[in-house]
Amino acid sequence: MSKKVYQVIVNVLNTNENFVGAPLYLVGTFNNWSARHLPIGEIPAVGERMHFLLPAVEAGDMELKLSRGDYRTLTADQEGKLEDPQIFKIQKDTEVTLTIENWRDLYPASTASPQVHVLDEHFFFPELDVFRKVSIYLPKDYAGSEQRYPVLYMHDGQHLFDEATSLGRSGPVEWKVDETIDSSGSSVIVVAIDHATDYEIRQQEYLVNSGKGTPDPKGWKYLHDIVHTLKPHVDLKYRTLAGVQHTAMLGSSLGGLLTLYAGLAYPQVFGTAAIFSPSIWMDEENLYRYAAEKLGMGVDRKEQEFYFYIGERERRFRMMDAKNNMRLDMDRFYTWFAEHFSGKLTLDVNPEGKHGAQFWQAAFQQFYAHWIGTINSSN
Repeated sequence: MSKKVYQVIVNVLNTNENFVGAPLYLVGTFNNWSARHLPIGEIPAVGERMHFLLPAVEAGDMELKLSRGDYRTLTADQEGKLEDPQIFKIQKDTEVTLTIENWRDLYPASTASPQVHVLDEHFFFPELDVFRKVSIYLPKDYAGSEQRYPVLYMHDGQHLFDEATSLGRSGPVEWKVDETIDSSGSSVIVVAIDHATDYEIRQQEYLVNSGKGTPDPKGWKYLHDIVHTLKPHVDLKYRTLAGVQHTAMLGSSLGGLLTLYAGLAYPQVFGTAAIFSPSIWMDEENLYRYAAEKLGMGVDRKEQEFYFYIGERERRFRMMDAKNNMRLDMDRFYTWFAEHFSGKLTLDVNPEGKHGAQFWQAAFQQFYAHWIGTINSSN
């Protein structure tokens, strides 16, 4: 059954003196966040408005952003920070207003804090037989102290610290991991591993079992390299708290599924596995089988924690129904897991959450506060 469609008039008010008269573009859910933004006219003079008609918008939430043609030229807030999409509920013919306050590209492209460094531009992963960039976040007080720090290993390193290297469904949205830790008053080390630039190779390296489109999964090799090559290197070169209680892994989507496997396979390494929006549907049957096997081996996991995050509105594909609702996937697995797992479990659900970095920013803040509290309570 097709959704109803409505006409939407988009009003644009300009309050910024830059680029007046230049072509103005619109992007959003109406065109599935296409890389080809829709031309809608010219940027009006300061204080003036322009109008554009979107003739066929599906009923439901509509998210919009303005640009000058691509994701490098999006609008920004008064301080030059990238804005979240404007969200409008479309249930009838509607008129909406977007305001141009500033432009993101008038400010430095990089948003990474000074605590973010390159551990190695070409770190060698021997089982994978590839070189990957690995970044490291070091606490503000690292150089001036002799303290040792907990370590969090994270996938998809391009998207964690810096808009200049990030690209999500609605533009260069980063997780703000560095900003979160900078402002937290607590100190940890974060090791961030870039994914392959080719997303088909990323999928290959993040899946541990073969499936449609992935005949040669390499996830076990990738995890082996983290545990047996990267972690020993980090523990040798940096002042880490190397024990299981102070070592965590976090990933999202396919990286979340991979992190779930890592927690199951390496309880002696990762005391906490943080699993954001996992793509359970990509390997569901194998996951239940493997989890049952590992949890039935009698290994003491009472001090291990699995931390799950999911958005209520996350979906596998464009349709949100019982088959494609990732929240239902999560609920089924979490309920089953709770019956078989002897350790600690946390489930964080965002009622408005969708699949993407915009929502993982807030989810990371929640997880980080929880993880630090857990570490401090066990000391």
